[in-house]
Amino acid sequence: MMKKNMWNIAIILILIVGLSVMLYPSFSNYWNEKNQSRVVASYKENLSTIPEEDYEELWKKAEVYNEEIRKMDAPFRNYDLLEGYNEILDLSGTGIMGYISIDEIGVEYPIYHGTTDGVLQIAVGHMQGSSFPTGGAGNHVVLSAHNGLSDQELFTNLDQMKIGDQFSLVVLDRTLTYQVDQIVVVEPDDFSQIQTDAEHDYCTLITCTPFGVNSHRLLVRGVRVDGEEEFSYVTGDAQKISTDTVALVIFAVLSTITVLVYLLFLWQKKRKQHTEGTEK
Repeated sequence: MMKKNMWNIAIILILIVGLSVMLYPSFSNYWNEKNQSRVVASYKENLSTIPEEDYEELWKKAEVYNEEIRKMDAPFRNYDLLEGYNEILDLSGTGIMGYISIDEIGVEYPIYHGTTDGVLQIAVGHMQGSSFPTGGAGNHVVLSAHNGLSDQELFTNLDQMKIGDQFSLVVLDRTLTYQVDQIVVVEPDDFSQIQTDAEHDYCTLITCTPFGVNSHRLLVRGVRVDGEEEFSYVTGDAQKISTDTVALVIFAVLSTITVLVYLLFLWQKKRKQHTEGTEK
């Protein structure tokens, strides 16, 4: 009898562990996106405390950098010749220059300086050697993020975007909106599609493709479609459901399944005992 009870308990534990493993990616993704949403909200709050006159100097440094980038023959290889990159448009000293919002695929993530693996694991990175998002003809902002991560979506659904879709960058007191005008797949070392154009203001979003193989790069380019907009300092959480609610639902589901499995074993045990008693 003791051995049978231990076996029943082991089966229940295996079920709980299995369900936990199945639910982990969804819960982890929600949790990480919740954290990134708080980062965005914090960025908005910081902006609301900056005097309007202080923005002029911040923008000037970014625009000077963009001018130097346009003069370089190979900015994506020689960007380290320019100094001060990490300090430009960095209000809080955390490396965040703004955030990106893509309604079509439900994306809102902070934009960090650089595309190190540490950045790309948690958010969107600004590719060094590309223009800072200041707006204006002759600029080409390039942003990159991973896809297919088990704990974050990031640019996983970037391949769902279509010509004509829009996305926005919020940087300091400016909101820059772009409309997708080109979607291409290129080799990892092909920079021909992300060069600056004197007549246009571009922003290109990059992620690896095909999914799981990552041998090429998917480039979704947008062209600026509006003028400078006034930024609205509205803080809030992009998530509609609290983390506590998600945790409670998962706990309730696991608890319910555990109880049902246990009751099933009790029912089988009583049925067997009844059968054995009848046979006697």
